[in-house]
Amino acid sequence: MLETFNQWFLSLGAEYGVNPYIFGAIYVGAIPFFILSIGWLVRNARVGKSTLLPTMCAGFCFVSAYLYLAVAGRNIPVWVWIFLAVLIVYGAWSSIRDTRRKIAAAKSEDAEA
Repeated sequence: MLETFNQWFLSLGAEYGVNPYIFGAIYVGAIPFFILSIGWLVRNARVGKSTLLPTMCAGFCFVSAYLYLAVAGRNIPVWVWIFLAVLIVYGAWSSIRDTRRKIAAAKSEDAEA
């Protein structure tokens, strides 16, 4: 059964021109860099430095696997792009909301100290 799933999984990559293992590696591999970028962003916001570069780094890490799909993929169905757009918008909204909370909490900690 595991072999059947693996063959099906790899056939998706062949059909769309994307190696699923590379996509997965980029997706999972970007997570620590995303978290580090958010930490960098919160630290910069706390001390009043520019948050542009950490925000751009976090955004790049967030969409890096989908950039691979966009560059290497072919014949990707429209519904996949719509689904990914919804995921990216929701993820961005959620990340922005959580980052704002972290920045507010860090600033309130600084004000109390």
